[in-house]
Amino acid sequence: MDACCPVCPSAARRSSFDPRAVRRDFPVLQQTVRGRPLTYLDNAATTQKPSEVIQAVCQYYGTCNANVHRAFHFLAEEATRRYEEVRKSAAAWIGAGSPREIVFTRGTTEGVNLVAHAWARKFLKPGDAILLTEMEHHSNLIPWQLAAKAAGASLRFVPVLPDGTLDLDAFAAHLAAGGVRLAAVTQMSNVLGTVNPVRDLAAAAHKAGALVLVDGAQSVAHMPVSVRDLGCDFLAFSGHKMCGPTGIGVLYARADLLETMDPFLGGGEMIDRVGLEESTWAEIPHKFEAGTPNVSSAIGLGAAFDYLNRLGRDTLAAYERDLTRHAVAALRALPGVRVYGDAPERGGAVSFAVDGVHPHDLAQFLDGDGIAIRAGHLCCQPLMRRLGVPAVNRASLAFYNLEEEVARLADAVVRARAYFGHGP
Repeated sequence: MDACCPVCPSAARRSSFDPRAVRRDFPVLQQTVRGRPLTYLDNAATTQKPSEVIQAVCQYYGTCNANVHRAFHFLAEEATRRYEEVRKSAAAWIGAGSPREIVFTRGTTEGVNLVAHAWARKFLKPGDAILLTEMEHHSNLIPWQLAAKAAGASLRFVPVLPDGTLDLDAFAAHLAAGGVRLAAVTQMSNVLGTVNPVRDLAAAAHKAGALVLVDGAQSVAHMPVSVRDLGCDFLAFSGHKMCGPTGIGVLYARADLLETMDPFLGGGEMIDRVGLEESTWAEIPHKFEAGTPNVSSAIGLGAAFDYLNRLGRDTLAAYERDLTRHAVAALRALPGVRVYGDAPERGGAVSFAVDGVHPHDLAQFLDGDGIAIRAGHLCCQPLMRRLGVPAVNRASLAFYNLEEEVARLADAVVRARAYFGHGP
């Protein structure tokens, strides 16, 4: 074999990846639903949890349950140590420069709201603008509506093109018009699967004097993400979408920005000195973590980082890309089925519609076969209006899904069309 052998190490790892073996790590996937094997295709809403994540949470409660950053006894010191180790893991996961740039939150929604309150409401002024896109999840839209109204600022929007990509000329035009202080954009659409060119968008925004916030709820779980590579100023993501527990998330923010921002919540542990009339704040990131944090879920998130790192992030991403291409092709081959989004780079959120069958009816029909998908506006009502529909169905994939599950989905869609009188 010569030095130019086409079988590279990454390809070799991907070929050795066994999703069937991985599925055994997930207790939920071993059960049947209504007498049929569970086909879980709602991973964009939340992923399932491997046994070691579940065990990590239980172990915390069974061996070192205590509040963090408060007492000097063994349990508190051990809980604090584990909690802060996860902060280091989170920084490494997204390539942050320091754990000081990692704020624990309840999830992506709280992370975006933290920036909207602690940065936008302090620094936005009348006449400023926030630049968003038409594909944003409500969690990256409503906080900016509230912040803009409070500051007397305006909102500008980048249209979505027919293929599901952003109108990059419109993005540039909004920046050229001046006044944009912040651009907030999803890296991966939870409806279209579109992976946006965040690195290029951030470079253009910075050149125009704007900061950049990235909604990483979908991307961080399914592809390697580095905040230094993207060049973003803020990035928020959720633990439960990447095999971790619910109720825990991460906000990355540049340290210099965190230093200038006001606290989001007031209370215990986010303070330095407290007087009756005024107080001073703790060092970052603790300034933004008032009250008792979700210690158990943070430790569970740390176990999820370890689990996914052990499987190999590049390997998982490559498998999911292949499976997504297979799923899109399988659905597009069906009569009367429309798949939304045709971006050249896309993730595993595959939204579709079936002629003559309401999305809610289809989801309920599939549930009878043990197939779990999402139906509705997917928390993206403006995007639904752009697509010209009130709702869609969405099958969203993870590394533990199988080609046979895609085939099961396609077969069930065909039978659903026939059941509702729109097929043979």
